[in-house]
Amino acid sequence: MPHHDHPPWLLDERQRLGDRIRDRRMSCNLTQEALADRAGISRDTVHRVERAANNPRLSDLLRIARALETRLADLLGE
Repeated sequence: MPHHDHPPWLLDERQRLGDRIRDRRMSCNLTQEALADRAGISRDTVHRVERAANNPRLSDLLRIARALETRLADLLGE
């Protein structure tokens, strides 16, 4: 399956992940820039993850979870 032909359910899951990250970030009163600084990643990466613009790397998700002081499982849901 070509990279750009992801099934709708996968795109929906990515969007839910991005929404949970944004909600957690906002509840921590962090900007995307502040989260990026804490996580050691770029603000563009945070922005892309929150907007579900790409498939995030596991290492980036782990960094985000740690920066938000939460478990990756909580960000992934279910």
